[in-house]
Amino acid sequence: MAVKLAITDLSFGYNGKATIKDVFLEVERGEVVSLVGPNGAGKSTLIKCIDRILRPQRGTVLVDGKAASLMGSKDFSRMMGYVPQSTKEIFPYTVFDIVLMGRRPHIGWRVTGGDVKVVAKTLKFMGIEQFASRYFDELSGGEKQKIAMARAIVQEPEILLLDEPTSNLDIKHQLEVMRTVRLLVEKGGISAIMAMHDLNLASRFSDKIVMLKDGRVFEMGRPESVLIPENIEKVYGVRAEVIKDSTGRPYVMPIDSI
Repeated sequence: MAVKLAITDLSFGYNGKATIKDVFLEVERGEVVSLVGPNGAGKSTLIKCIDRILRPQRGTVLVDGKAASLMGSKDFSRMMGYVPQSTKEIFPYTVFDIVLMGRRPHIGWRVTGGDVKVVAKTLKFMGIEQFASRYFDELSGGEKQKIAMARAIVQEPEILLLDEPTSNLDIKHQLEVMRTVRLLVEKGGISAIMAMHDLNLASRFSDKIVMLKDGRVFEMGRPESVLIPENIEKVYGVRAEVIKDSTGRPYVMPIDSI
């Protein structure tokens, strides 16, 4: 597969303290990549650097061989779709209107019938068409997360960035969100990069795991090569047993903290 995103020697920090250091990463077209690691490892920071929310202090992010930092805002927004960790803002708009806002990179402020069809199709795909006329503020956390995903999807991005997409969701909504990401990648040919806390969800739905420790890439590769007891002990400070689940993927069972 062709390389869609290439990160080279990326570093970023706050107030003189580095939070991600010397990160190298390649993401292929049609690949789901999960960033894992303990709190403060740099997962969300790396996602935000890729999305230009934060400006790296060193290094490059290339999309299809082009420097992301040099792309115009509209072109970049057509390329990248971002789903934040949580959506706590108050939006006095209906779900349909909020999702339609995701079409702005394509339409400016002029809405066409085609844009309305894209939104309607996406709401149906996400299983949330029944919320179209509801106000965003009336929805549950899991429902709001789906709306945020739908707004990113209608951008028709080639890369989807998700910052802890399953946080604060119950098991059912976690699985629905992860299956949606997997389906988007497989059917739409896009790439997805997710910051994940749940190692077992990351294992089940990812092609590649990037394990971060203290802002650096500690290990990277297929789930079965990264999610091993030795790595989990060194990165998380936890003794764990790793078995195979019913799909043949690694399943991590924590035993004790060190």
